[in-house]
Amino acid sequence: MAMPQNSTRENGFCFTQTLDFSHLSPHPGNAGQTFRAVRGQDACGTPLSNGITSSGAPSPSDSCAEPLCSSTPGEEETQLEEGIKYVSAEGEELACGWGGFTPGCLQLCNTSKGVLFFLCVASFLQGMTVNGFINTVITSIERRFDLRSYQSGLIASSYDIAACVCLTFVSYFGGNGHKPRWLGWGVLVMGLGSLLFALPHFTTGQYEARSAAEVGVCGGNQSLPCSQAASSLSSYRFVFMLGQFLHGMGATPLYTLGVTYLDENVKTNYSPVYIAVFYTAAILGPAAGYLVGGMFLNIYTEIGREISISPENTLWVGAWWIGFLGAGAASLLISIPILGYPQRLPGSQRYIVMRVSEAHQIKDGSHKKASDPDFGKTVKDLPRSVLLLLKNPTFIFLCLAGATEATLIAGMSTFGPKFLESQFSLSASEAATFFGYLVVPAGGGGTFLGGFLVNKFKLRCSGIIKLCLLCTMSSLLAIFVFFIHCPNMPMAGVTQMYNGSALPGGHLNLTAACNAECGCLQETYSPVCGSDDIMYYSPCHAGCKKVSENLRNGKKVYHECSCVDKTPLPGPGDAEAGKCTSSCAKRPLLLCFMFVVILFTFLSSIPALTATLRCVSDRQRSFALGIQWIVVRTLGGIPGPIAFGSMIDKSCLLWQDQCGEQGSCYVYQNSAMSRYTLIAGLVYKVLGTTFFIIACLLYKPPPLESAPGSSDASENGNGDLQEHKPSLPPEEDI
Repeated sequence: MAMPQNSTRENGFCFTQTLDFSHLSPHPGNAGQTFRAVRGQDACGTPLSNGITSSGAPSPSDSCAEPLCSSTPGEEETQLEEGIKYVSAEGEELACGWGGFTPGCLQLCNTSKGVLFFLCVASFLQGMTVNGFINTVITSIERRFDLRSYQSGLIASSYDIAACVCLTFVSYFGGNGHKPRWLGWGVLVMGLGSLLFALPHFTTGQYEARSAAEVGVCGGNQSLPCSQAASSLSSYRFVFMLGQFLHGMGATPLYTLGVTYLDENVKTNYSPVYIAVFYTAAILGPAAGYLVGGMFLNIYTEIGREISISPENTLWVGAWWIGFLGAGAASLLISIPILGYPQRLPGSQRYIVMRVSEAHQIKDGSHKKASDPDFGKTVKDLPRSVLLLLKNPTFIFLCLAGATEATLIAGMSTFGPKFLESQFSLSASEAATFFGYLVVPAGGGGTFLGGFLVNKFKLRCSGIIKLCLLCTMSSLLAIFVFFIHCPNMPMAGVTQMYNGSALPGGHLNLTAACNAECGCLQETYSPVCGSDDIMYYSPCHAGCKKVSENLRNGKKVYHECSCVDKTPLPGPGDAEAGKCTSSCAKRPLLLCFMFVVILFTFLSSIPALTATLRCVSDRQRSFALGIQWIVVRTLGGIPGPIAFGSMIDKSCLLWQDQCGEQGSCYVYQNSAMSRYTLIAGLVYKVLGTTFFIIACLLYKPPPLESAPGSSDASENGNGDLQEHKPSLPPEEDI
């Protein structure tokens, strides 16, 4: 018996299907019995492989009409009183819970919005820990555990190394497995990594500041740090590396399986918005990490212990470990609800049958292999999966474009605070806080706006790539702002001579007649600002004899500084700890265009991710994201900071002297820093623009006659395709 064609919800039919009623009992009392649907689909037109409700009871979120599928009124009342248990055709439960424990109150969270909330919390914690706390406390860890810069660099790189090692395995097997379980265990491992990272604080002795408060003034006891014995605390770097490795392992499922799980369980044209919210939380995390981590660093690492030094002192070590304890505990807690989610959410099957393929069409037709339900379930399909992606030029060039953008993002996040610190003569904590305020509206707003635009204009894959191209070209034009720079604050012996004249040949000369008798050491860098608005390398290099404390702002004030001119009266002047304040008139313009560069860089991130999901087949989405992350990390995330760092180091004026060995850079030449930043930015933005153009030109969409029910890609199509699609209930919209 064939049912009439109808694509509307109001008349009680979902899709055109041919049904077999041969097993139905003619007795009216058996009206509630289940009948068999031909071609593996139930009477609502929903594929059984994607989940049906037991006892004929429909899911509350199911868009199928109830008169055709529901039980008789009496039976339905009984089932609702007892509670509905959702299972798939393979017997897999679709209820939220852990094993047999599936209380009804948890089912309120068994929705796409519930999943989004918990994944947002997890991504926020990951961003706050890895990209916030780590970058904020790395200097304190170096000081506390006697680490060199390259050793702390290895600690930071351990995260990306772990991610690259795990991505192929997790994205391939997790993509065809139970995604929430992979996600939950990943968040749990990430929490263990945070707790392990904080462990060295509790296994080492108390930190001792090995200097008196008077050290640094002229005539003070200038102790040489080189005479100290080598410390065994540097071995703790392996504990930090292991903690970062666990962070990388745990975060791997989050940005591959988490994205595809959201995409599979929401209406496709709302998928970019959900993913944008998810990534916005990941961007807000580092901003919170900078702010909260900076607050913790103002607390002495040995809580409750009286100490004579202040946070401005170079020997101060803040409570770097508190943030990791809190983030670790929160990650362990948030992993519990994520582990309770089913493999597919109730009602998600309707989004699959409505999809229209946008996967790139390979000339030899090999892309059709990915539509096989058995494809990708075994290891032997792994080489074929990789080959299919390599044959997809749109996917390849989207990966390369993502790598160039990732290089800029990694470079900006690492050296953005340093750029602001140098240009505007800020302290490290002020620059980090300033940069956090800049990234939150620009990065977070751009990420969310990108997903919103894709949804608002119902863009298909080619349109999305064009939007990415427009964003990249806009940020390319804005990056020319780095032609502008603020002048360096005058610094005696570094940018000018002590008498105000230019340095001969650019050579440093920190010794002058006014401080020759002080015996100053170059190892002790503690800049001060003289009353003549000139910076000095240290109170000793300024010739200061006495020190007191400014009750108004808590900063140290040095007196009787022989190198500082006391105007208008003759005689030695005063100096205050810290850098001189910059009054650069170009500061608003520079900040405005930096905001635009960050905004448009992040604006293209979600559209590029959406285009990646749509240009590959459904069964390859998780694996494609895994391969993309490998490309992005190996070509962008890992070498990005190295490339930017080497460019910026070329502009260094004053290097740290660690017992005859060159350390980090103290003072940069602002004009050279802007010039090298401009060169690096232009190179990567031009490459990104080129890759997006090639991806757009090579993209070959499927023919327009693709119909609903196809297993690949997306729902958004042109008007002709959308006319034949069943409408979803309004309450499912955002």
